[in-house]
Amino acid sequence: MIPVQRPPADSELRELLARCTGSVVKKGADSAAATSVWGSSRAAKREIRARLHRMAPAIQRCMYCLDSQGTDIDHFQPKALAPLRTFDWLNHLLACSYCNSNVKREEYPCDEETGECLLLDPSTDDPASHLALLPASGTYEGLTAKGRKTIVVFDLNREVLRRGRVRMYRLCRDLLPVWHAKVLLGDLEGAGETAMTLREEPFGDVLRALCRRAHTPAVAELTYGRMLGPALHAWRHQEA
Repeated sequence: MIPVQRPPADSELRELLARCTGSVVKKGADSAAATSVWGSSRAAKREIRARLHRMAPAIQRCMYCLDSQGTDIDHFQPKALAPLRTFDWLNHLLACSYCNSNVKREEYPCDEETGECLLLDPSTDDPASHLALLPASGTYEGLTAKGRKTIVVFDLNREVLRRGRVRMYRLCRDLLPVWHAKVLLGDLEGAGETAMTLREEPFGDVLRALCRRAHTPAVAELTYGRMLGPALHAWRHQEA
């Protein structure tokens, strides 16, 4: 999971969503009303989806697992729990059908004392503050209660994701030195193509995890070796 930047809703979207929320209120403002209005609001869903596609990492990847294509509009706080947030732009994320329908479903665990939701919202939370990714093994570890609950609810260490992250780690290990060599040779067009390949791959969390430990050239080389280390530091410097 990586941060995603949510643009503010423009006036056109705000007006459209407000009308839909008004329809939910008129129908009773309950779960059944929310489901009914959501199902018939094609224009609203089209506009929400278009904006989520532009927010999504890589090539329209799921904002939770970063693997599969984001096909579903997920209500972060489910309609059943918050009918009046059904058309709240801040409550929409792009998810794959597996994350949305098979694992998260209607889950919305909260802290018993504070009431804070214990799932990470990548549009408001920095996942790196709650999750530690071990790139070579493709495994997540929870750093906080929110991180640990997110791993469980989204099944972030399921085998297909773990193997995908290991593949991305190997791809970074092989391609980053190639990108760095092109930069040093002044082949900016070639470097740009290699960089685009890395940016468009699923599992961008792997590259972010690698970069976090490459904050100085010495640390980067000590951690990752003479080929990958300098390349990672250069990539981090470029992306900063």
